[in-house]
This record gives sequence, structure tokens and C-alpha cells, in this order.
Amino acid sequence: RKLETTSAQNIEFLQVIAKREESIHQCQLRLEEKTRECSSLARQLEMAIEDAKRQVEQTRERATSRERAAQSKMLDLETQLSRNKTELNQLRRSKDEAERRYESRLQDLRDRLEQSESTNRSMQNYVQFLKSSYDNVF
Repeated sequence: RKLETTSAQNIEFLQVIAKREESIHQCQLRLEEKTRECSSLARQLEMAIEDAKRQVEQTRERATSRERAAQSKMLDLETQLSRNKTELNQLRRSKDEAERRYESRLQDLRDRLEQSESTNRSMQNYVQFLKSSYDNVF
């Protein structure tokens, strides 16, 4: 009886051990699957990080390029503004010079007109004098 009881217990223990070994085997399989999944997720994470770094670098390069272009355009505009100011100053000086020449010429013409009118009056007076003299003589 004892032998039968022990045999029955052995069989039960063997069944429990078999179930536990099967459970351990299933756990090991799930552990391997989870390990593969973690490795895959780690690779995906690394790829995502690399992609994000690449995008950040590209964005930084584009921003730097835009900044350089903006600075270049700003320098061009400042240069153009400087040239325009210089040209404006030259045009103002030319205008002022032309006005002075015009005023000088106008004054000269007025003086000559006045002199011409004075000469004209003198000649008319002289002609009048001659007429009177001729009238008196004849």
C-alpha cells in the first residue's frame, strides 16, 4: 500500500513537474518573444531618433541658409540704399548748382535787359534831340 501510495504520489509529482516544466517552457517562449519585440522596438526607436536628428539637422541647415540669404539681401539693400542716398545727394547738388546758374543767368539777362532799355531810352532821347535840332535848324 505504501508503495502504491508512493507510486501514486510520484505520478502526481511527475505530472506537477511536467506541468511546471511546460509552464516554464511557455514562459521562456514568451520571454524570447518579448525579448525579440523589445529588440525590434529598440531598433525602431534608434531609427526614429536618427531620423529626428537628421530632420533637426536639415531644419537647422535650412534655417542657416535662410538666415544667410536674408543677411545677404539685407547687405544688398543697405548697399543699394547707400548708392541711392549718394545719388540723391548728387542730384540735389546738381539741382542746386543748376538753380544757381539759372539765377545767375536770369540776373545777367535782367541786367542786360535793363542796360538795353537804358540804351534804348538814351537813343530815343538822342533821336528826339536830333529831331528837335533839325526842326530848329530848318
